[in-house]
Amino acid sequence: MKRNYYLVGLILVIFFVISFLTNIIGPLVPEIIEDFNLSLTMVAVLPFAFFIAYGAMSIPAGLLIERYTEKTVMISAFLVAFGGAQLFALFPNYLIAIISLFLIGTGMAMLQVAINPLLREAGGEENFAFNSQLGQLFFGLASFLSPLVYSYLVVNLDSGVTEGLILSMAAAVVPQDLPWISLYWIFALVSLLMVVIIFFSHFPEVERKEDETVGTLETLELLKRPMVWLFFLGIFCYVGSEQGIANWISEFLSTYHGYDPQTTGASTVSWFWGMMTAGTVLGLLLLKVMDSRKVLISFTTGALLSLTLALFGSGQVALYAFPAIGFLIAVMWPVIFSLALNSVTENHGSFSGILVTGIAGGAVVPLIVGSLGDWLGLKFGLFFIYITFGYILSIGFWADPLVTNKTIEFSGSEAEEANVS
Repeated sequence: MKRNYYLVGLILVIFFVISFLTNIIGPLVPEIIEDFNLSLTMVAVLPFAFFIAYGAMSIPAGLLIERYTEKTVMISAFLVAFGGAQLFALFPNYLIAIISLFLIGTGMAMLQVAINPLLREAGGEENFAFNSQLGQLFFGLASFLSPLVYSYLVVNLDSGVTEGLILSMAAAVVPQDLPWISLYWIFALVSLLMVVIIFFSHFPEVERKEDETVGTLETLELLKRPMVWLFFLGIFCYVGSEQGIANWISEFLSTYHGYDPQTTGASTVSWFWGMMTAGTVLGLLLLKVMDSRKVLISFTTGALLSLTLALFGSGQVALYAFPAIGFLIAVMWPVIFSLALNSVTENHGSFSGILVTGIAGGAVVPLIVGSLGDWLGLKFGLFFIYITFGYILSIGFWADPLVTNKTIEFSGSEAEEANVS
């Protein structure tokens, strides 16, 4: 079919929106603890509610797309997210926050499953890898910007500044003692805007390859294989590590070093995601000259060292060590995912659905960190990340893909290409 660059652009915008809605939870944690008087375990239930939706909805979303269309599922996803954001914006309390985040997470899970086959069709199979990586860059950009938007809104509303359209509208609907609720009004408006844009957009019919379909029988067959569970656990540990760190950066800096969560804490979280984007670019270059398993081992070792510096160094060291972790974990998702899919010869669609379900690790690990933090202190709670990073490190040693990543070996002036992934 003729390439549809409008849809490619729309999907990149959707990657941006998904990231913006997903990665703002971390900077909000200190505000939520203070305003709702929560323990670390109780506040950890919030990201749990969000990410457990991925575990609940990833495979069902694939089946819904098979039955209906990407466009229908995407509109439904943004409507669900709009409902969740609007619910909490109108009724801000702890219980509603849990329900709200589950609904927003459900919408984001549906979108994640829907946009990948659509991107392949709209941009062309030959450009799919490039467009997917471009989507990750948009994802990282939104992760970098969302904490800055949070700081802009909260700092200005806290100080009574209401100049400009956005601030004046926010001041009119947000409780004076809860300025961070303004983020949920932004979420709701963005979700509603995306519904309108998608509704009036023309979508092509997606023709799936045989191994890209998602079916119950194929999924059950894959679940009988230990290797599938090992890679699922890898994705589980990666997302758990990512969120287990990002969600607690601001609170850690506030508790142990006295930094303001609205400014320094939010900025550090922003740089965590921004450096992850930079790490993605370096990872792409290294994967052209190194085996992906060696890249994974090197970056994970660096992440373990940076985690140690963040937890035991001074406040100034922590401000740099946490973003360094973001830089170093950037290769983990693509490498683990590619090693997994390159370890089977068929049913890649069903296997992808199982792997995406591992995003539920973003629900479980922050909850474990928070629970341990209530018991022994947040610093000790973050020790759990050593376990998840340790498992990811092990993948670099035991993974045995059928096809390795494409690399270039330089010998004098000649270059030889290794296996093609």
